[in-house]
Amino acid sequence: MDEARAEAARPGPAGTTEDAILVLNAGSSSLKFSVFVVRSGEVAPAVRGAVDGLDGRPQLHVRAADGATRAAAELAPASDAAGAHAAALAHVLGWLAGHGGGWALRAAGHRVVHGGAAHAAPERITPALLEALTRLTPLAPLHQPHNLAAVRALSAQRPGLLQVACFDTAFHRTQPPLARAFALPRALAAGGIQRYGFHGLSYESIAAALPALLGSGADGRVVVAHLGHGASLCAMRARRSVATTMGFTALDGLPMSTRCGAIDPGVLLHLLTTGGLGVAELTDLLYERSGLLGVSGLSGDMRTLLASRAPEAAEAVDLFVYRIGRELGSLAAALGGLDALVFTGGIGENAAEIRARVCGEAAWLGVGLDAAANARGGPRISPPGAAVSAWVVATDEEQVIARHTARLWREAGGGSEPGR
Repeated sequence: MDEARAEAARPGPAGTTEDAILVLNAGSSSLKFSVFVVRSGEVAPAVRGAVDGLDGRPQLHVRAADGATRAAAELAPASDAAGAHAAALAHVLGWLAGHGGGWALRAAGHRVVHGGAAHAAPERITPALLEALTRLTPLAPLHQPHNLAAVRALSAQRPGLLQVACFDTAFHRTQPPLARAFALPRALAAGGIQRYGFHGLSYESIAAALPALLGSGADGRVVVAHLGHGASLCAMRARRSVATTMGFTALDGLPMSTRCGAIDPGVLLHLLTTGGLGVAELTDLLYERSGLLGVSGLSGDMRTLLASRAPEAAEAVDLFVYRIGRELGSLAAALGGLDALVFTGGIGENAAEIRARVCGEAAWLGVGLDAAANARGGPRISPPGAAVSAWVVATDEEQVIARHTARLWREAGGGSEPGR
């Protein structure tokens, strides 16, 4: 029996009757986690939580599936920044051991932002895969190091536990070659310089929800707008990615909270050659000091900008909406028309004003808006007779990760029935 099988066979807390999947999403200053129980081959959420403030005073928050608070505590900070994710994970595992409600952790699934060209589906994590993903860090410097830090920390603390990597790039591997290509020499494309696209776990979640909303129209021409701290659009046909606004890295496309979005590469050459910026300074500018924050000079948080009377804040919001309209038209062209527009993500799900403005700008495409339904938050926010329906759908990336992880655990010998 290998280590993963041995870990799966290890008893959980006293009275354990349910197998459970741990889902981890590690960021620079937080470790988000969820526990899903496996029942009759399906996964159901049990608790969701996070350790926030890894760069200062960490705090643990845990909520049950019904939203009730299960835990809220301030934690001792890690002795050094490098060990912050490991310390946070130790707190999470400690809480689960004492308050696990009869769960036995059988596997863990991780959100990994970049899978590169070679990884088009969720995979069991091995040392070779971890090494390959580490080499992709320059393509996702804000996310990849932290995603992989959680993998390494869990390997150290639960060395036999099966771990699965679920890639944000994988959903877009269905795109045709032309949609992924840059007009660069072929040798560069052969070396991996292509459009990858991101937010794939979110788009996969929405694609799974479309049949319940659109019926047979779910397989039509749909654009999903994932609008949050990071923002992108994805054109889908038959619930598969056809084109998306992000490209080789998560910098491309829409302006975001602190990222610039699409920019003339000549600007970058200018800044490097005559602007006095080095590579490190340029990276910081593009990832951390641009986008809504850069334009407004105030904040990268849409809530703050919408509440502000500063003209610079209004200009940042205007640019955000304008760029969405431009990119939406481009994706409609890629699809040959548009049947439905779906909003998701923190801004997409919660900012009614942004949804209204985007729909208004897209009226030429046939997008309709029911103002009252939009104010209520949907799910449908267009009138019945609209040529293009508009929707608000909450994304659930954790559920997608849990589902894939449970499948790979069963394929590794975990069994198809809970507790067996």
